[in-house]
Amino acid sequence: MESNRTWITEFILLGFQVDPALELFVFGFFLLFYSFTLMGNGIILGLICLDSRLHTPMYVFLSHLAIVDISYASSTVPKMLANLVMHKKVISFAPCILQTFLYLAFAITECLILVVMCCDRYVAICHPLQYTLIMNWRVCTLLASTCWIFSFLLALVHITLILRLPFCGPQKIDHFFCQIMSVFKLACADTGLNQVVLFAGSVLVLVGPLCFVLVSYLCILVAILRIQSGEGRRKAFSTCSSHLCVVGLFFGSAIVMYMAPRSSHSQEQRKILSLFYSLFNPTLNPLIYSLRNAEVKGALKRVLWKQRSM
Repeated sequence: MESNRTWITEFILLGFQVDPALELFVFGFFLLFYSFTLMGNGIILGLICLDSRLHTPMYVFLSHLAIVDISYASSTVPKMLANLVMHKKVISFAPCILQTFLYLAFAITECLILVVMCCDRYVAICHPLQYTLIMNWRVCTLLASTCWIFSFLLALVHITLILRLPFCGPQKIDHFFCQIMSVFKLACADTGLNQVVLFAGSVLVLVGPLCFVLVSYLCILVAILRIQSGEGRRKAFSTCSSHLCVVGLFFGSAIVMYMAPRSSHSQEQRKILSLFYSLFNPTLNPLIYSLRNAEVKGALKRVLWKQRSM
């Protein structure tokens, strides 16, 4: 029976079931959001590089978040856009596995960077006198490097387990990219181990960090309420509320996506959740940080003023 199996070399991405007359409109809509993702996160990166006042641990981590968001969206959206205007929605086996790997790696990295940003805010507000001593450049570099290395290693574990599975049919992926759970369905072998490892990984990088973030913000809230200065309290609330909005959007959609019972959402709902998770979140992040952060808005004004003066 093993010798009679035909091994699959390419998959068909079914994507969204859209009326052919609306495909061009959907293409333009998604392209607009993708452009905003690249532009918004690119502006955040540019401002942090150009303005020396933003060369602090908080904004260093924010620059890593911007890089992750650009990479995260770019790992799936270009192929989705191409499939919307092409009749043959095919992806080869190797690019499909690479897409799964990159999507997982960048998703885990974003999760860990958000946790590190929470640690930074906790130290800044709860231990302000020791902040520069604790969050020095060596520590910041170590934390950021650990996030990237751990994320890619964990994603590599998932991909290694996928590569040991035989793929002999079906050929169709009912998704707009090679999402890991959709890839599991194509294997003609038991994927129990893969699903257990995926669930364990989800608990490790979603539930644990979320509990840590919530406890940290409870301590931060108590510390903010003790601040005597009204201006200091307002600034602390502004910075933390921006981060908390991003954390809520990211962790909320991720937990619903990877940890909710499979029967509770239809496949189309899962596609929309994935789209929100991989396209809309990276678009919203720079908006949240720029609109609610006086320092980012101030840096933008200074850069524009400098350009106008030249």
